[in-house]
Amino acid sequence: MSLLVVGLSHRSAPVSVLERAALTVDAQSKLLHDTVAAEPAAEAAVLATCNRIELYADVDKFHAGVAELSTLLARHSGVSLEELTPYLYVHYEDRAVHHLFSVACGLDSMVVGEGQILGQIKDGLARAQDLHTAGRLLNDLFQQALRVGKRAHSETGIDRAGQSLVTFGLEQLAGREPVEAWAKGKRALVIGAGSMSSLAAATLARSGVDEIVIANRTLERAERLTQILGDGGTGVRARAVRMDAVAAELTRADVAVSCTGATGLVLTGADVAAAVSGRTGAPAVTLPGQTGTPAAPGDAAQACADDTCLVTPADDPDAAEDPAAGPHIGDAHAYEQHGALVDNSPAVGGAAAVRTATAVARAQVAAPARAVALALLDLAMPRDIDAAVHRVEGVRLVDIESLAEASADAPMAADVDAVRTIVSDEVAAFGAAQRAAHITPTVVALRTMAADVVSSEIARLDGRLPELGDKQRAEITQTVRRVVDKLLHAPTVRVKQLASEPGGAGYADALRTLFDLDPETVAAVSRADHLRDAPGVQAGQQDQLHQNDDPKRGRA
Repeated sequence: MSLLVVGLSHRSAPVSVLERAALTVDAQSKLLHDTVAAEPAAEAAVLATCNRIELYADVDKFHAGVAELSTLLARHSGVSLEELTPYLYVHYEDRAVHHLFSVACGLDSMVVGEGQILGQIKDGLARAQDLHTAGRLLNDLFQQALRVGKRAHSETGIDRAGQSLVTFGLEQLAGREPVEAWAKGKRALVIGAGSMSSLAAATLARSGVDEIVIANRTLERAERLTQILGDGGTGVRARAVRMDAVAAELTRADVAVSCTGATGLVLTGADVAAAVSGRTGAPAVTLPGQTGTPAAPGDAAQACADDTCLVTPADDPDAAEDPAAGPHIGDAHAYEQHGALVDNSPAVGGAAAVRTATAVARAQVAAPARAVALALLDLAMPRDIDAAVHRVEGVRLVDIESLAEASADAPMAADVDAVRTIVSDEVAAFGAAQRAAHITPTVVALRTMAADVVSSEIARLDGRLPELGDKQRAEITQTVRRVVDKLLHAPTVRVKQLASEPGGAGYADALRTLFDLDPETVAAVSRADHLRDAPGVQAGQQDQLHQNDDPKRGRA
């Protein structure tokens, strides 16, 4: 079996495709079940965030695995396979490990070095464990990815490689002004109360806005956030409103930030045009061909981060607002230390369409400052704010797509190279450990066979020398076992070392052939090993399993 990942991300696909391919929690669960039910796959896990959808699997056939995983992604995302295929990437074995470790360190994020992806990897593993689709390989892989990500953040300055998506977005809105000067005295509206919205509110408060209004589907969550803002010592006035008050609050706001999990638009072009009508002296603009549809009250809610979206079903209104779903607002300063945005232009093949659809929006990011009555920052995926609002006089919109374009030439930090070195070293270590683990069942079977031979010969000795006393018998038994152990020690240690090197998989086959080991015995040890590492196996059961495959079990 071998590791395979098939997916798409902000690096390979335009925002429009990512929006349509986004997976709900229910869709992820069904995808996992269908993947392990497919012939090529034995294990499966999904990593689904704002900016990526990836399906990991342990497969026995590469080409059949790629075909099956691609088909399943298309089926459950609702995007046809023909349309999805040009944006898919495939990584296999060591390259798949390298990819996930890079993602865990934030090297593949829209914001290089951001740490919120670690929480999403943890959630993806937990979901696969709950559904019993993650076996030994994916458990080992995802748990090691979490350790590698934490190591990168603790041993390097990757967190300081750049800015958070919020800060970068506000800088684009401020143009040539410092954010603090631009924000001073403004009235801000923040739509959503998840982790990214909380970070936006904290950043705005520290930047000097005069008032922050938090609008959320669950009022209690918004009220908790306003209380935290009030206790933060910034002097900002904060209040909470329900989502149905957004239209009224928008007419008073100077800047609005939105990051919800709605499947439709939260702010349409007509909403924005009505909000600024009369402020600029220009008549309200009628926008034909609105992109998307207004969000319905029952749409899913999600706490959206720059590379993390925690999606919860609409029938559980408080799930997304759970404090555990995202970082506490008190941690906002830490999130300001994210990495620089790099290499984020859309993939070849999809770039032309993206440029055509968003040329004006992207031009606004680099355009000279103009009179702006309402500044909008859309951090949601799928988008919360209609892209057509760029046609409204006095409105400036910055969204995920325009941020990616603006950040494409951002400088790389030296710490990124240090993290890449860590990733390379960890990939090599993980590969060696997996190859060594592959030969372990064969070594255990060899030692078990040797122990059986010793037991058989001692039993024969008892029959031939029944007059032996217990003390003499125990001494002979121990001596024979020591001889066998010493004979097997050097070869088994060496074969594990050789097997851990690239191309060492054949040593297990050689060992089985040389000692004529029963394939079923090796398979039984392997099954016990997988069962021990499977989700839900209790500590006592693990101890028993360890005893069962211990070659020294039963020795005097």
